[in-house]
Amino acid sequence: MSEYHNPVLLQQSIDALVTDPDGVYADATFGGGGHSREILSRLSPKGRLVAFDRDADALTQAPDDPRFTLIHNNFRFIYNYSLLESDGGFDGILADLGVSSHQFDTAERGFSFRYSAPLDMRMNVQGRATAADIVNSYTQEELEKILNLYGEVQGAGRIAGLIVSARGKAPILTTDDLDNAVAAALPSFAQHKVLAKIYQALRIEVNAEMRSLEKFLPGAARALRPGGRLAVITYHSLEDRMVKNFIRCGRVDGAADPGDIYGTGTGPLESVLRKPVVPSEEEIAGNTRARSAKLRVAKRKEIPGQARNDYKNRSHSGLDPESHDNK
Repeated sequence: MSEYHNPVLLQQSIDALVTDPDGVYADATFGGGGHSREILSRLSPKGRLVAFDRDADALTQAPDDPRFTLIHNNFRFIYNYSLLESDGGFDGILADLGVSSHQFDTAERGFSFRYSAPLDMRMNVQGRATAADIVNSYTQEELEKILNLYGEVQGAGRIAGLIVSARGKAPILTTDDLDNAVAAALPSFAQHKVLAKIYQALRIEVNAEMRSLEKFLPGAARALRPGGRLAVITYHSLEDRMVKNFIRCGRVDGAADPGDIYGTGTGPLESVLRKPVVPSEEEIAGNTRARSAKLRVAKRKEIPGQARNDYKNRSHSGLDPESHDNK
């Protein structure tokens, strides 16, 4: 397996995704390319795979395969690229929402409290704000909000207060600075667990991960052919809830359509699996980062009597004007 990244739920996700070896597929989160290589192994010479990643480091992992195209951009723009890269939409789209092992294990990227490093956390190093910018500029209330929402951190208010107090004495610029700032709020029995939640919350905010997912899901649904499949691997409850809600009703907030009086779901997708797939104990033992993973799979509903994704006749004037923004 690639040293860059050990893909999670590899066989299960690709088994569920690839239904036509001659089809056109998308790997929305290329990373180290483990899932992409498995998809390519299932495709015929006629098949194609388009992949996305906003991290320039991932571009070095691209396989040399004429059936493969790697796009350096955020997966939130997948619908725009489906207009350009596929004829009639994708037959399947995979999204593995986890951070790559490479990002965690490259100290200078600042994703992990295991290393003494600049407090960065940007998946796209050309992005704007770093984690240091956030901890030094957000108000205490804003910090408490993201710690609560994105990290589900107990004692978020106290931790936010400690960060504000520490930065009043000196800027918080490194992982060590942040760890020292919040040390008084870390329980002795769960220091690493709480730090992991704090870092997760900051990383999600730095990379606008929830906003990207909120745009990606409807874009992916539009980019699929009728019957095409969407497979999403999540790693924490907030993103999993958004995916579950969107599959159920077409909205990430789970709000029901008032016209759906029978509760059958009016969204564009329908679930393929009765419940999410989780890693085996054997996989978790070999890759601890898989322990919280969940795979959900859905397919684009057939729409009788209605043409779907008529790409040949559709103007590209509707492309998102931010489609080349790598944020």
